[in-house]
Amino acid sequence: MDATLPLLILVIPLAMFLLLGLFGNKMSHPLAGTLGTLGMGTTLVLAYTVAFTYFFSGDPTFIAENGDRLQHVVFNQTWLAFTQNLVIKLGFLLDPISAMMLVVITTISFMVHLYSMGYMRDHHGVYEHGFQRFYAFLSLFSFSMLGLVVATNIFQMYIFWELVGASSYLLIGFYYTKPSAVSASKKAFIVTRFADLGFLIGILVLSFYTQTFNFVEFTSAPVEGLLDTYQVNIATSEGIRNIFASAQASTFMGASVLTWALVLIFMGGMGKSAMMPLHIWLPDAMEGPTPVSALIHAATMVVAGVYLVARLFPLYLMETAALDIITVVGAVTALYAAMVACAQIDIKRVLAFSTISQIAFMMVSLGVARPDFHEGLGYMASMFHLFTHAMFKALLFLGAGALIPKCTACANTCPSPTGHSLSAVWQSQASYLSADSSPKTKSSAPALATAPSFTSG
Repeated sequence: MDATLPLLILVIPLAMFLLLGLFGNKMSHPLAGTLGTLGMGTTLVLAYTVAFTYFFSGDPTFIAENGDRLQHVVFNQTWLAFTQNLVIKLGFLLDPISAMMLVVITTISFMVHLYSMGYMRDHHGVYEHGFQRFYAFLSLFSFSMLGLVVATNIFQMYIFWELVGASSYLLIGFYYTKPSAVSASKKAFIVTRFADLGFLIGILVLSFYTQTFNFVEFTSAPVEGLLDTYQVNIATSEGIRNIFASAQASTFMGASVLTWALVLIFMGGMGKSAMMPLHIWLPDAMEGPTPVSALIHAATMVVAGVYLVARLFPLYLMETAALDIITVVGAVTALYAAMVACAQIDIKRVLAFSTISQIAFMMVSLGVARPDFHEGLGYMASMFHLFTHAMFKALLFLGAGALIPKCTACANTCPSPTGHSLSAVWQSQASYLSADSSPKTKSSAPALATAPSFTSG
């Protein structure tokens, strides 16, 4: 595959960020929004073209003799060289999960760009202050996520991982004059940075023993009992196995060094995917604009942790103790978040806790995906759920963004003394039910607040 199209997938969002960030204030609001949307639309077309070519072209570069899809490095340029083997490169890796994530990220990002053209202005046509800045941040976030999913090595992933955190901080705190938004953005930044410290330590430990950062080497290690769809070079498989054997042989506090490294790497995924106890930032992050919630906290950023575990899954299969930890953390988080969601009255917080629960289900699926358990079916189930959840949860957030202004307008104009506040409704009903239980006639019973209508007036 020619490197032009994959390179443009990364270059165009970055160019839109620089253009809107540097010159956005000199543009009109419609022009800035149109440029940002057209840039992401072009990226969408290119991503679909690359994914379609990978899955359906029949190119022998992408297909093994047994019909499995192979990993294909489109380009890989050296950036930093520490030793002969320990080299940090910047490249573009194409395989089934990265091609799928290209489709997910570009589709949802484009729809959010298009949706924001109407959402970020009122019914009088007045645009929000900082509209151009908003589109610049959207482009930066899209560039960061795309660079993360196509990384050829774990250190490149870490670089874009931090860029995702920085751009999410900017988007969550977009309403910087609102104290709650500022507090939410700082909480998200601090919690995820704490988790990313564990991620970095895990990378350093893993690279020290394996003397490589590359995903191809990591995922080429054959796993006993599982069909190895990652195998790219059979001749070197034994050497790769020996490399990881040295990491497995070294122990610390009763566990192998490889187990510790994988658990620390998973810690970074816990922060991004809001797993307990690092989940506290996600519900508060709903203080950002609703399109931001749809883009970051429903479809892309929160699945980065799932993608990280899926990318290194052959390594996790070599250390099932790490998978056990993933399973337990995911199961506890799924149960807790689902119960808390049932007690929320704010629609965006309900969706936020629902997101935490669903991401935890994906983690559990990966944790139980063993060669001896339905032939690793959990891996496929997790990736399938990642794709479907991204689509339906983004639609739910965008739908909430369309309903909230109408409900607010209705509550402000409603003649009812209680309005449409859920708490007021519950208080009215509770006072009626807790009153004297003697039979009441229809005329003597206090009137209950009616269910809210989604039409104004």
